[in-house]
Amino acid sequence: SLNLTKDRLAALQADIAAQSDDEDMPEDVAVPVEGSFMEDFFNEVEEIRIMIDKIQANVEEVKKKHSAILSAPQSDEKTKQELEDLMADIKKTANRVRGKLKGIEQNIEQEEQTNKSNADLRIRKTQHSALSRKFVEVMTEYNRTQTDYRERCKGRIQRQLEITGRATTNEELEEMLEQGNSAVFTQGIIMETQQAKQTLADIEARHADIIKLENSIRELHDMFMDMAMLVESQGEMIDRIEYHVEHAMDYVQTATQDTKKALKYQSKARRVSTTGRLSN
Repeated sequence: SLNLTKDRLAALQADIAAQSDDEDMPEDVAVPVEGSFMEDFFNEVEEIRIMIDKIQANVEEVKKKHSAILSAPQSDEKTKQELEDLMADIKKTANRVRGKLKGIEQNIEQEEQTNKSNADLRIRKTQHSALSRKFVEVMTEYNRTQTDYRERCKGRIQRQLEITGRATTNEELEEMLEQGNSAVFTQGIIMETQQAKQTLADIEARHADIIKLENSIRELHDMFMDMAMLVESQGEMIDRIEYHVEHAMDYVQTATQDTKKALKYQSKARRVSTTGRLSN
């Protein structure tokens, strides 16, 4: 249910916030990368980071559209279409990110089954963990944005009903929304004045917005919970990841002289970077 989703989001966000309060790890560690495999991996990491940044930017645009729609005296179809386009783009990009993160996770699991344990694998696990956490943070914010907008739409309906002389409690309003039929809101409204007609149109428009929102939240729910569980399961690995990052210099000192490229990577094991950027 939507309430369970909201509770789940709150709990997950609290976990992320708690981890953000921990002390930062050393920011930069030079790590040599041999062969094209790790270069390809870091290219994929950069691609995923760019997609997560794109989702984050779109979420900010969604917030602006929400405010514009709610502040408009009448329903603006152009703005609503722009909002729907943004939501479709977020869904498409989020599914791509999820697929790529899943692919990295499966490769890591396969290598672990062969009992391989090397610096490259540790680097990939650390990067995968950071990207997964960042992705869940961004999607948490998107879910919060949607549920907040639902509450604001609901408040707008409640105020419009009051204008017509029909006071409703929050519980009554939720029961009406569950029925999914605008008629339950508008029954008894006398359509004699232009104001009454506009009020009716506004109530129907907000109700339609809520239905679309609920569909969107449900569509992303399974993906979100899947990623949230992944991030939670990584929590028990944090101490081991922290240890490996601190000792990454061991790999630098023992690397052979034919190392093709040294990459600097952000290594904050207990906190997801706000940008997730890798610097060459």
